[in-house]
Amino acid sequence: MGFVHAMITLSNSFDEGMAAEGLLSPELIRKTEVCALVDSGAFTLVINETLKKQLGLRVLETTKILLADGSRQECEVVGPIDIRFKNRHTVTSSLVLPTADEVLLGVIPLEGMDVIIDPKKQELALPPERLDMPLMIVK
Repeated sequence: MGFVHAMITLSNSFDEGMAAEGLLSPELIRKTEVCALVDSGAFTLVINETLKKQLGLRVLETTKILLADGSRQECEVVGPIDIRFKNRHTVTSSLVLPTADEVLLGVIPLEGMDVIIDPKKQELALPPERLDMPLMIVK
């Protein structure tokens, strides 16, 4: 299986909320579309410092992470951040890895959007039996 990438939209959740309340014009919502590496081995969303600043995300805390090469590093946790893919949406926090050269879309947001990785087509997809809306398992 090769790499799977997906076009997703990232936006500042505070801006989204203010726009929903009529306190911010929708065109002022800080958002961007990015091509993300879908990484089922990553825990959550990972962005770089440039995206953090572009979206105006707040630092929520600092945490330690374990990278794929076995090294450990401290990084910021920012958010909240809205993630959209097709007709799916979730809100999460994101790790900021300053040296990241691409966005990683990990399992927490994948589960939050109820999407699947199609290994044959090498793409992110909606479950065929749930094209119209996600199913959230709460037990």
